[in-house]
Amino acid sequence: MDLVCSDTSERLFPPSRVRLGSVTAHPIADTGATPAPIPAPRVDSEVGPLRTVLLHRPGAELKRLTPRNNDQLLFDGVPWVARAQEEHDAFAETLTSRGAEVLLLSDLLVQALTDDRARIAGIHSAVNERRLGIDLADALRSHLSSLAAGPLADVLTAGMTFEELPAGEGASLVRRMHHPIDFAVDPLPNLLFTRDSSVWVADRVAITSLALPARDRETTLTDLIYAYHPRFGRTGRAYGAHSAPVEGGDVLLLAPGVLAIGVGERTTPAGAESFARSALADGLAHTVLAVPITQERATMHLDTVLTMVDRDALVMYPAVRDNLFAYPVRSNGDGGVLVDGPVPFLEAAATAMGIDRLRVIDTGLDVVTAEREQWDDGNNTLAVAPGLVVAYERNVETNERLEAAGVEVLRISGSELGSGRGGPRCMSCPIDRAPLV
Repeated sequence: MDLVCSDTSERLFPPSRVRLGSVTAHPIADTGATPAPIPAPRVDSEVGPLRTVLLHRPGAELKRLTPRNNDQLLFDGVPWVARAQEEHDAFAETLTSRGAEVLLLSDLLVQALTDDRARIAGIHSAVNERRLGIDLADALRSHLSSLAAGPLADVLTAGMTFEELPAGEGASLVRRMHHPIDFAVDPLPNLLFTRDSSVWVADRVAITSLALPARDRETTLTDLIYAYHPRFGRTGRAYGAHSAPVEGGDVLLLAPGVLAIGVGERTTPAGAESFARSALADGLAHTVLAVPITQERATMHLDTVLTMVDRDALVMYPAVRDNLFAYPVRSNGDGGVLVDGPVPFLEAAATAMGIDRLRVIDTGLDVVTAEREQWDDGNNTLAVAPGLVVAYERNVETNERLEAAGVEVLRISGSELGSGRGGPRCMSCPIDRAPLV
C-alpha cells in the first residue's frame, strides 16, 4: 500500500531532487573560487560519518513558555532561554569542529518563505479559522501576507498572542472573549527537536505525522522547507500524508536496509506499518523491526531507551534490555508484507544486520543511577562517526561506561536544553552521512 498526498501520487519517500546551494550555520568567506558541488542528501545508518545536519537554534518560541502552559506545550519546566541558546551554540560548534555542516531551520525557513507558494502554505497552517472565526481569520491572513519573510518566519515559529494581533476595524467577540496573552497562533517550542518532523532514509525524505496537537504545525514548516528551499528544490512535495502518527525519534537506521521503529506514546502500530510498507515497497529497507515500548513520558520515543554508538554497539536502558521485543516486517515479494514475531529485539536486530550479536552498553551502574540518567537522556546520543558520539555531560556514569567500551564521548551541557526532555539525537536531523566502509 502506497502512502500518497492529497495532491500528488508520490510515496511517503519521494525521490530527492537536490539543486546546488549552501546554507550553513557559519558563513564562509567568498574566495571567488567555484564552490564544490554539495552531495545529494543520503543517510543509510545511525553512525556513518556525519556530513550535514539540520538543527533549530532555540528562539522566541521558548520565551512563550510559562508555568501556566509548559505542560500543554510538552516542556517539563520553563527554560532560561539565553542559557539554552548558549548550550545550543556549543552543540552546533561541537558538530562543526568535527567536520559536519550545520543547517539552521530558521535560516532555511526564511529563505523558503521568499517563494509565494511557501508563504501561502505557512500562513494557511498558522490560521485556525474554526478557533478564530471567519472575520478574524481573514484579518490575520491579510496581516501575515503583508509581512516580509523574516517577520513571517518569526510568527510561524514563535506564535502570536491576541494582544499582538494588529488592530482591526469593527467589534470582535473572539478578541473580547480571549485573554490578551492567549495564543491566536500557537508557538512551536518543540521545533528544537528537529529529529521528529522529518526522517531521511537512503536518498529520500519522509515528513512524519506528529501525534500531539502542540506539534501539529511543525511538519508543515519542515515540508515547505524541503519543497521550496533552493537546496531541496523539487517539483512535488515531500509529505507523508498518512493519518497514523509516526515520529522521527522512533525511527532508527540500525544498518543499511535495516530500520527499527518504536511503537508507543508517539508512534502507533498503524503509523509504523505505513512507514514500513512504504520503505519496503521503495527498496529502502529489507527489514523493518516494529518495537513496542512503554507508553509514558520517560520513554516517549525509541531513542530515549537506546541509540547506536558504533557499527555493532548501542547504549541501552538496562530496565528494558530483557523485555524489549520486535516484530520483523519484510516484503512478501508480491507487494505485501510478512510479519513475524515477537522475538527478542537484540536477537532480531543482529540477525537483520547480518552480525553475530550487538554489543550493549548499559545506562548507569545501578538501578537508581540508570533510571536517573535515562530520564536525563543518557541513552539519547548522536553519533558523529562510528565510535564517536555527542552526549549530555551530566550523565557521568553512562559516559564513563561508553568510554570504557571504546566509544569517544563529546560532552555538551544540557541543563536548559533538556527541559523539553530531549538529548543530542532529538535535537538533530541528519541529512547526509558518509557511507560505512
